[in-house]
Amino acid sequence: MIAKSIQQIKTKLGERARLIAVSKTKPISSIMEAYEAGHKIFGENKVQELCEKYESLPKDIEWHMIGHLQTNKVKYIAPFVQLIHGVDSLKLAAEISKQGEKNNRKIPCLFQMHIAAEETKFGFSEHELLELLQQGVINELPGITWCGMMGMATFTDDTGKIRQEFKNLKQIFDTVKKEFFSHQSEFKEVSMGMSGDWPIAVEEGATLVRIGSAIFGER
Repeated sequence: MIAKSIQQIKTKLGERARLIAVSKTKPISSIMEAYEAGHKIFGENKVQELCEKYESLPKDIEWHMIGHLQTNKVKYIAPFVQLIHGVDSLKLAAEISKQGEKNNRKIPCLFQMHIAAEETKFGFSEHELLELLQQGVINELPGITWCGMMGMATFTDDTGKIRQEFKNLKQIFDTVKKEFFSHQSEFKEVSMGMSGDWPIAVEEGATLVRIGSAIFGER
């Protein structure tokens, strides 16, 4: 079932966006089923679980940290994480850069933007991010490569609202790309869309979609 679900989603995505299979809380056996079907990009939202799975599973897997990341946990994933989606503060960015330098690498990261109507979601507002970029501090961190943005839509059945939030994120991405990263080819990712709303996200310009329950079943 897992292999079939992945194939169906990838067929629908085509060349438009890449699939991150969200494997949080899922056993090694389920991840291996996806891996053996040829899928190698997985997302986790807890550092301890991410590290345990990294140790246990094939080393050609591309691991993405998609959850809220605490500064004191960065050091554990810094040696191997392929993309950190949730950079939501200058403090966190500075720690990631520091750990990147310690590991002789530039860690690929996304700015997490607050696009939802819910206060519980993390992220920069457009104003906050533009201000930091204009000051120059955030794009002068030697241990980070900025690769784009991530956002989560409001948890609602109102597809019009979801679409507008995704549209807003893509507009912010376009503005920031043009003003601050126009010469940086790596700055190209828009991570938005999950199991319930990814088709809308892709229509609005997502390049990465984070899908868990539609692949592995409900937790």
